[in-house]
Amino acid sequence: MATGKPSRVWKLATGSLLLSGCLRYAGTPHLSDSLDHVHYQQLTRKIEYPDGPTPANPDLLSLESPRSVLSADPTEYLELTLDDTMQLALANSPVLRDLGGLVLRAPEGVRTENDPAIVESDPRVGVEAALSAFDASFSTTASFERNDRALNNVFFGGGTRLLEQDFHVYESQLAKRSATGSQFALKNYTAYDNNNAPGNQFPSAWTTWFDLEARHPLLQGGGTNFNRIAGPNAVPGQYGGVVLARLKTDVGLTEFEVGVRNFVSDVENAYWDLYFAYRDLDAKIRARDAALETWRRIQALYAEGRRGGEAEKEAQAREQYYRFEEDVQSALQGRLIDGTRTNNGSSGGTFRGTGGVLVTERRLRLLIGLPISDNRMIRPADEPVPVQYALDWEVTLTEALTRRVELRRQKWMIKQRELEYEAAKNFLLPQLDAVARYRFRGFGKDLMPDGREGRFNNAYGDLFSGDFQEWQLGMEFSMPIGFRKAYAGVRNAELMLTRERAMLAEQERSVVHDLSNAVAEVDRAYQSLEIGLNRRIAAAEQVQASQAAYDADNAPLDLVLEAQRRLAEADTAYYRALVEYQLSLKNLQFEKGTLLDYCGVQLAEGPSPTKAYIDAWNREQIRRPPGPHDPPGRAPVPVSQGVYEQSSPVGPPLPVTPELTLEVPNEPASESGPSNTTGQPFNATGQPAELP
Repeated sequence: MATGKPSRVWKLATGSLLLSGCLRYAGTPHLSDSLDHVHYQQLTRKIEYPDGPTPANPDLLSLESPRSVLSADPTEYLELTLDDTMQLALANSPVLRDLGGLVLRAPEGVRTENDPAIVESDPRVGVEAALSAFDASFSTTASFERNDRALNNVFFGGGTRLLEQDFHVYESQLAKRSATGSQFALKNYTAYDNNNAPGNQFPSAWTTWFDLEARHPLLQGGGTNFNRIAGPNAVPGQYGGVVLARLKTDVGLTEFEVGVRNFVSDVENAYWDLYFAYRDLDAKIRARDAALETWRRIQALYAEGRRGGEAEKEAQAREQYYRFEEDVQSALQGRLIDGTRTNNGSSGGTFRGTGGVLVTERRLRLLIGLPISDNRMIRPADEPVPVQYALDWEVTLTEALTRRVELRRQKWMIKQRELEYEAAKNFLLPQLDAVARYRFRGFGKDLMPDGREGRFNNAYGDLFSGDFQEWQLGMEFSMPIGFRKAYAGVRNAELMLTRERAMLAEQERSVVHDLSNAVAEVDRAYQSLEIGLNRRIAAAEQVQASQAAYDADNAPLDLVLEAQRRLAEADTAYYRALVEYQLSLKNLQFEKGTLLDYCGVQLAEGPSPTKAYIDAWNREQIRRPPGPHDPPGRAPVPVSQGVYEQSSPVGPPLPVTPELTLEVPNEPASESGPSNTTGQPFNATGQPAELP
């Protein structure tokens, strides 16, 4: 590494000298003695920053220190329902955030609210770019010549062999291409000629004419549909018509909808992650407090030297307390590991409730756009609903195959390939154009009228007299022998279309597979919820029975401590099953393609200027379906089935049945919230102290 970098810097330095002409280069370059190459080496190793404020958002510098286990207890809680959380997230998210760090690793892959407009306004392949090919264009040129030459033939010099000439040419053109592929042009050519030829009528004269030209393709490149699909400047394999540009916009809208759906799913995932973190913390606090009470009782016996207060039992109870205290601290702070998010295990996200309250709270803040830290703690206000949903498989399957946005995006791709295939077949036709031109000529001593009479007094007067008119009709024909490129384009379009259709079939199979997993997961999660509740009840009864037996001196301490651990594990398992069931219902909506509808989210564009609506209405009248007396081929080929309804079009909402056998207790979130109290059981002298 040390030997390579000076060589690279030396090349940069010699390159700059070579441009300035200060370096002798003969075979192997040599540095000039006056070159301060150390300066260039140091300069090329420096890193520069772009001009602009750092950071771009100065408010970030005023954020409070992040909350941790060493922080004081929060003084205020922000109770948020899931609906409030969704509204905050969508209102504060010009960038659709994710939990995988994509915004830093690959920002070009992150969706923003501007993406649909960026696709449509793309000056290369956007709708306006495609329409611009049919805009009228104006061009003009002017050239001036001074000719001084000797000629061998008097005839070419107008009677002289020594020609001196001032020659000016002015050309202007207004051109327009129509949707049928026809090209129309209005051209003006004006020339000024001043020379010393003795055969001239005037020493200097002006010539001007106007051409009205029309060229219409009869075979290749002709027709409204082809030009709207491929565009007027298309070649095999490169199509940029307005219809394809619009399809690209529709594909961009589906990709934006995918981003919004994933974002909404991640917000709900983070919301229930935080709910579980609070519940898990509550369960561990209860276990710690129970272990603390047991330790206090044994410690009291130990202090009095009574039976049941043996040293090994006191140490065993103390170890149990510290174990649960460690669990409380872990449940409060959490660790930086992957949380629940889309496409981790399942499409909608498999529950991973291992983050801790503070970590999951910051994660939720990141998603919904709130400051990463302030004097409030977010606390979920909604409770999962532990009722069993009755699912109709046929309705659910139909919804998934109809509403899944990935399938709609793929169908747009198929429509695009179908249109490209139609355009590719057009290039198998030879080029046959009908050409027509009509011309008015004028000649005169001056260009513009000056009030004097006389034949050829001015060029424009002669032009408008109509004495000199010319016209031309013709046909132009050309074709490549064999149409090799055209056949390759058709074959490529066929293969691309076949690929997209096969991809759609495979995507539908994948959707059915994922939907089957989601439906089965709903049933599994509900069964786990029932089992978890029964386990929790049994564990609580075991603690009571073990404690009573221990108090009656009929059971060892091990049995009580083990029962406490089992109850703590059962509490956590129950809350985990409760959140898993809630997320399984959300993931079912994700797989059906109805998650946005389920969360009450709809996509809409901002208002356009009033003139845009009037213009759209007028164009729609032109594009109406042809009537029985209209010429064929006037209307374009339809590519859409109409407006996409964002609410579910298939069947009624999912039926809900009451809970079958369970009465799930509705326990509010911890009133005290996260606490950093450790309850140090020893004082500074090492003697047992009063426990918290």
